[in-house]
Amino acid sequence: MTADLLLELLTSIQQGGTTPAEGLKRLSDLPYEDLGFAKIDHHRSLRTGMPEVIYAAGKTDDQVAEIFVRMAQKGGNVLATRAAPSAAEAVRARLPHVVHHPVARTLFLRQQPSPALNGPVAVLCAGTSDLPVAEEAAITAEAMGNTVLRLYDVGVAGLHRLLAQRETLAQARVIIACAGMEGALPTVVAGLVRAPVIAVPTSVGYGAAFGGIAALLGMLNSCSPHVAVVNIDNGFGAACFASSILRATAETP
Repeated sequence: MTADLLLELLTSIQQGGTTPAEGLKRLSDLPYEDLGFAKIDHHRSLRTGMPEVIYAAGKTDDQVAEIFVRMAQKGGNVLATRAAPSAAEAVRARLPHVVHHPVARTLFLRQQPSPALNGPVAVLCAGTSDLPVAEEAAITAEAMGNTVLRLYDVGVAGLHRLLAQRETLAQARVIIACAGMEGALPTVVAGLVRAPVIAVPTSVGYGAAFGGIAALLGMLNSCSPHVAVVNIDNGFGAACFASSILRATAETP
């Protein structure tokens, strides 16, 4: 439950549109709802400003669908990441309006407008092979109220492709840069802009890339001082961090 939904409920009780007993029933699953195999944190949005998101990997299709439906019943927006096609089918069989983004491997149900953040957020990826991670970041950022600028296939092997986007990069308040192999893209981007850069190492690359470890270590050793690094392939986490930065700056007195 979001702060807006809670305020709407309390106002309805105050004005007599909802009885106290009905209000109590709607609040009965706060702070969490126990399904046995999962405890859904309906209270998280009130505490942190961001709702719980379903990490679908490792869950059965039925578990993903049940969690998604229970969260949707509370009236807020619902996002699932790392959703396999079979999980997407299971969810959409029960909630046909859910949008499946196959490249990003996400499922999203919008039931209310997300408060607009003072972006935009730019999402970059070095190569087309990085698209699943970049799109996970982009879809998550949009779900959280951001305007997203997508700049794809702008890796340093063809530096002119990146330099051609300097005007667009200058518009961004936060930049998410996804890259595998040697992971140089975030450092180069950070040398061109004032905005904070969130580096996302991807598991793309040949043997010595070690599934993204080479890119991770390269990004952690960036010589650009305004680069922060998230875990390998964690586009979701990068988008959450970007949204937190923008939300914090908007709330600063």
